[in-house]
Amino acid sequence: MLARHPGVALVVCLTLSAVASAEETRLLRRPTVSRDNVAFMYAGDIWVVPRSGGQARRLTATPEAESNPRFSPDGSRIAFTATVAGNTDVFVVPAGGGQPTRLTYHPGADVVRGWTRDGRGVLFASSRATLPTPGGNSFFRLWTVGADGGFEELLPLPRAFTGSFSPDGRRMAYEEIALAMFAAQWAEPQGSQWRHYRGGRTHPIRIMNLADHSVEKLPWVDSNDSEPMWIGNTIYFLSDRNFTTNLFSYSLDTRQLTQLTRHDDFDIMSASAGPDAVVYEQSGYIHLVDAKTGQSRKLTVEVSGDLPWARPQLKKV
Repeated sequence: MLARHPGVALVVCLTLSAVASAEETRLLRRPTVSRDNVAFMYAGDIWVVPRSGGQARRLTATPEAESNPRFSPDGSRIAFTATVAGNTDVFVVPAGGGQPTRLTYHPGADVVRGWTRDGRGVLFASSRATLPTPGGNSFFRLWTVGADGGFEELLPLPRAFTGSFSPDGRRMAYEEIALAMFAAQWAEPQGSQWRHYRGGRTHPIRIMNLADHSVEKLPWVDSNDSEPMWIGNTIYFLSDRNFTTNLFSYSLDTRQLTQLTRHDDFDIMSASAGPDAVVYEQSGYIHLVDAKTGQSRKLTVEVSGDLPWARPQLKKV
């Protein structure tokens, strides 16, 4: 039959699914953790799995891409970023499943970064209040919006791309600008940073007192420091100060800086914190670090479901 149509070849693409029975899944992106569960991005959707690992369940299933999931402090809801009709906005969904609620509608990108400590608001980054620079880009600032809807409120940081509130909500650890990326992190979740980049976009983690606007810097050595996470009196963050990006902690009590992980092959690509743990992605896997012991373990996660891209398909080549 194909010979009757010269110049057109129809090839049946048989794709091996990453979800074969009892097979561990990789390419798990941007994890977040609560006391009981871990949520992550996979194949453009948000999935949830117990902290012990095992079979994940899909939380979102849309043609659009969802990313940047963040558990509320009590673990009952998950905020996430979704691109709908070409626009990137903030959404929230019950952690047990249900209909997502859209919280922002600005034509620019609104990127989820976390929650307020009382769980009533979602923290997000947006360039809505800044003018474009001569290069055509505007810079990001941090905002909050009510988890049940309402008006957005601008935080007093002059510029910030990620942030984490202190336990009492009076201070914030933050990074001023995004890392140097091959693709925009807010628009392309698979975008990767320039490894061991050393240039004008390197920056320390800063802490601002939200009342008097005083600022202090964490120890820094011209490295790419990112993803600040505040648990108790300790700030966790990612840094490539020893070439490969690993997880570090900084005690506000002792002023002691500690390297918690020692990966020497692939960088840690993202991380987030829950009440008592930090989760991060590295080499396509999810790892969980206990905040009390500093010990890390890799989660074994299985993903199965209706994945259209994994089906046999006819393609023109």
